[in-house]
Amino acid sequence: MIRPADLREWRDHDVVDESNNKIGVLEAVYVDTGTDEPSMATVRTGLPTRHRLVFVPVDDVTAGPGYVRVPYPKSLVKSAPSIGTDDVLPVEDEEAIFQHYGLPYKPGAEGVRQLARR
Repeated sequence: MIRPADLREWRDHDVVDESNNKIGVLEAVYVDTGTDEPSMATVRTGLPTRHRLVFVPVDDVTAGPGYVRVPYPKSLVKSAPSIGTDDVLPVEDEEAIFQHYGLPYKPGAEGVRQLARR
């Protein structure tokens, strides 16, 4: 599990899939607003002039020298909901990310968003 103190260390590391195929570069980590524990990360993908940030769950990731391995195939991560590199994740788009990975979505009390960028 990613510890909040480690988040800065993992930014700009390569993100690889379960077969060590490079997906992109770790851009940011989003925490669950109910627990303040890391929940999702954004991975910068695409060509330099067309970067986008795709979301991937951080449960069961492993870290190595210069990389973070996610337990998902590259094709699944690349087809995940994404935002532009300067965009903010709209609260109404959060549920689609969880559905993409077959994970339960639990918004906070009174409709408060589940994810917050750290």
